[in-house]
Amino acid sequence: MSRPRFHLAFPVLDLGEARAFFNGLLGCNEGRSAPRWVDFDFFGHQISAHLRDRTEEPAAQNAVDGDRVPTRHFGLILDWEDWESLRDRLQDGGARFVIEPKVRFIGKPGEQATMFVDGPSGNVLEFKAFRSEKDIFAT
Repeated sequence: MSRPRFHLAFPVLDLGEARAFFNGLLGCNEGRSAPRWVDFDFFGHQISAHLRDRTEEPAAQNAVDGDRVPTRHFGLILDWEDWESLRDRLQDGGARFVIEPKVRFIGKPGEQATMFVDGPSGNVLEFKAFRSEKDIFAT
């Protein structure tokens, strides 16, 4: 990977409105999606709109590949080797994982290494890696 890629997940109340703004207005291509979330290619960076119900608490979660992913998190896409080094450093340093390091979507488009760490003030950070840059927005 030639440069780190930014990843941001954020809650929305309407996925149609998010699609109209990011894809329609800004021209961001849509990537993978599910009934409660959609990824966009935000100028080479990956952003994910996660549906939030009006009645949910701010710490809402969505199901992604068997995990309960916090709708509010941000992170970075690293080279695979850098991800492994960071994983080891976080494990050795006693970081609290919201979702333990793992590889998800195995054998499917978008296969990725991922881990979610509880950061300062309850902010959740996701660090992920793909074997190839073409997999970041694979559908």
